[in-house]
Amino acid sequence: MFQAKTIMKTDLLTVGKETPIYEAISMMVDNNITGIPVVDDQMHLIGVVTEKDILKSLSELNDSGNDGKVEDFMTENTVSFDESEDLVAICECLVENHFRRVPILTDGKLVGVISRTDIIQYILEPIG
Repeated sequence: MFQAKTIMKTDLLTVGKETPIYEAISMMVDNNITGIPVVDDQMHLIGVVTEKDILKSLSELNDSGNDGKVEDFMTENTVSFDESEDLVAICECLVENHFRRVPILTDGKLVGVISRTDIIQYILEPIG
């Protein structure tokens, strides 16, 4: 059994719920990522803000004249996995839910993220 901690990325970019949404958007663009975990001061996961969340709310952002904060756009009740979770379960979740990434937790705190790309790269490692 291969566990999440085997391949999870630990060099994380995160934002708080009070982060201005344009700052989060800039982080996504600058780092070529499609979503960012939203955490509190103790690194507890409180949500995720994604390109899809932003696109769904784009008209509100432009019409309100209010730049907004991450909490206005983020998805709460995010699916996450423990670092000891089997990679097969994570793969199934990514496919069934059309997610691009899932947060990885230890004792309720964010410690990593696994994306579809991370899994594909891991599959190729023995070949390369």
